[in-house]
Amino acid sequence: MSDSAAPLDAVSSTSTAAPAPSDANATVLTHEEKSAVTLKLEIARSKKDVADAAFKSGDLKSALRSYHEALMYLHGIDKNALKSLGMSAPSPPPTFAIDQAASAKEEKVEVDVMLEKIYANMSACHLKQENWKRALDTAEKAIAKNPANSKALFRKAKALGELGYFERAEVVLAEVKKVAPNEAPMVDAELARQRVVDREKQKMHDQKLRGWLSRERKTNAT
Repeated sequence: MSDSAAPLDAVSSTSTAAPAPSDANATVLTHEEKSAVTLKLEIARSKKDVADAAFKSGDLKSALRSYHEALMYLHGIDKNALKSLGMSAPSPPPTFAIDQAASAKEEKVEVDVMLEKIYANMSACHLKQENWKRALDTAEKAIAKNPANSKALFRKAKALGELGYFERAEVVLAEVKKVAPNEAPMVDAELARQRVVDREKQKMHDQKLRGWLSRERKTNAT
């Protein structure tokens, strides 16, 4: 199963986050401010849904545009305001590959979860467009939100391989197998593909080097 066939990370536009515990640092909002925050979040969800549909239909340009628009709304939301509205997102249980200290980090809100999924999905779009640097950048942004996001890790490894960083890609692929053992066959297939590409690139490099050395020897002989 290829990464491009994997389903997009989804955040349902109808889902409701679990109520947040009381937070002494939560922002106290007026009715108008609460309405503004809620509206921004609803628009961001809608933009993401549009982007997901565009990706699935193969319209990558439209998908990236809508993902970018969703990001604009999400980055304008105060996370403390979301906590005051009871919109904290439940944190997933830590995996064996993630240090226990990671589970004690700052409480996530729905914005963090959506940002993670949007960046991971944008990385998938950039991979399909063979825009390796942007694929790497967006995958890393998703991983910054959740180090155990196996799809983002896989996309990062794929982008690294395409950019010629095969050793770094192997390290990331090994991490994918740690956080998602069930994806081992896909990881092994990608690792084998990258090794073939690496050997071919090394072969071409050696051929060019031999050709250059041969020309140098002929030049020196004359």
